[in-house]
Amino acid sequence: MPVISGKRAFLELLVQEGVEIIFGNPGTTELPLMDALAVDSRIRYVLGMQEAAVMAMADGYAQATGRLTVANFHVAPGLGNALGMLYDAQKAGSPILITAGQHEQTFNFMEPILWADLAAIARPFVKWSVEVHRLADLPRAVHRAAKTALAPPTGPVFLSLPGDILNAEADLDLGAPTRVAADYRGDPTAVAAAARLLARAKQPAIIAGDAVARSGAHAELAKIAEMLGAPVYAEGVANTASFPASHPLFRGTMGRLAPGIRRTLDSYDVLFSVGGDLFTLSLPSPVDPVPPGLKIVHLDTDPWELGKNYAAEVAILGEPKTSLPDLAAALGREMTPAQKSRGEERRETTMVAIAAERAALHDRARAEAAKQPIRPLALLQAIGEALPENAVVVEETLSSGEGIRQLIRSDDPQSFYGLRGGGIGWGVPAAIGIKLALPERPVVALIGDGSAMYTCQALWSAAHDHVGVVFIILNNASYRILKQRVFAMQGHAAQTDTYVGMELNDPPVDFVALARSLGVGAERATSLNEVLAALERGLASGQPMLIDVELDRAFKPVV
Repeated sequence: MPVISGKRAFLELLVQEGVEIIFGNPGTTELPLMDALAVDSRIRYVLGMQEAAVMAMADGYAQATGRLTVANFHVAPGLGNALGMLYDAQKAGSPILITAGQHEQTFNFMEPILWADLAAIARPFVKWSVEVHRLADLPRAVHRAAKTALAPPTGPVFLSLPGDILNAEADLDLGAPTRVAADYRGDPTAVAAAARLLARAKQPAIIAGDAVARSGAHAELAKIAEMLGAPVYAEGVANTASFPASHPLFRGTMGRLAPGIRRTLDSYDVLFSVGGDLFTLSLPSPVDPVPPGLKIVHLDTDPWELGKNYAAEVAILGEPKTSLPDLAAALGREMTPAQKSRGEERRETTMVAIAAERAALHDRARAEAAKQPIRPLALLQAIGEALPENAVVVEETLSSGEGIRQLIRSDDPQSFYGLRGGGIGWGVPAAIGIKLALPERPVVALIGDGSAMYTCQALWSAAHDHVGVVFIILNNASYRILKQRVFAMQGHAAQTDTYVGMELNDPPVDFVALARSLGVGAERATSLNEVLAALERGLASGQPMLIDVELDRAFKPVV
């Protein structure tokens, strides 16, 4: 092989692995990489002005493409700034190769400024973390990292790249990529056992998790739901369109609080979870979300999730796209004529109940449409009716997102992305990454005002790279979800009507001025008509645009 520098070899290895974009924020230790990019146009560099924003852009891109994505940071502070969004990427299973420049190895024993053990910092949040100590190991390290990130269950990995590795030259064998086949079938014996249990269920229910969307298994899961006559719920901490929202058996999101989950599950005797977590909760509770006697069938791509918190009567390791047809065939053989008849009856009854629930939700939204300030439910319904069919919605609304999956179309696996990990600030930059991944589809980001302020620097990247996302800020001038929860405690805050650290109105954030200062066109809207007119203009422009929507600030339950 010809003599090649580490920095040029690194880019060659990324090209081998199919990388087209590096998301980054460079510093002095990244200068060798930036120098190599100056004469290599095969990989696009997308600059972010803060590492949390960079990390979330890479996360959105990785989720929307399913391909290896690269994020590049600057030593310990840069990696540290990214960790909150790296947590979200870990929970979403995003295949991201995170790299950080490290000082030259001969210098590190002196503990120079910005130095730290980078691999140790990243390790809790990634599948594999290592620092490269020899140029000869760089090809093996990059290929191993890529293979690990993309192997099921997918997830981020980390490489620390010292400056002397990137600047050195050697005669290198660059090797070749390895891919682990992901379409693996569930064990036939377990599939048959699951079919027997589901066939005998009197009131089955289904939870659809992100693995359904990632494997493109909507139709396969819908067939099983229709055979059983079972309602389908999205998992409580969902970040994808895990089931078509318009399907008449889709019953919305399960939720993240134990009492609500328990009330839902009390109606069923068998629960079939397809890639769903059981259960990721927001708050502790004396109520267990799973009623005694509920039998669980769990299909997942990650063995860690199977039986993690609740024992599964049948646990199946497999991809939904490959395994669900086997289960449908087994159900067809297992179900007696009487069971098939009961399944049809359940399907009709369940569809009628779900249709009534949806109608009631739309009626509530219509009843609030004329109220001022704008009510969140009415806003979501209006946006849902206005969006084109191929729109992609990126959602980080937190307290304002009630009914979003029923009110806004999300029928194909790439039509909806939400905050998976719970670390806020993800939505604005993730929408940029998703739009870069899906340039032909309109992308609309629905973001709470508190969340938007965590990574508002990402707006500059949208302007700089002409990424045509429409950002809609749901502005209630507060951390409303915190006010809701502290009020529910009925302690000092509720008694004194004092909410420390939760108001964002003194001074108010001028999102229009903020967006314009970062190069993004912006408008303020105080009525639904103004929102819809601005949305139409934003989608037509093909450029990034922000709409600051003044929302009702109420947070106490109506009694």
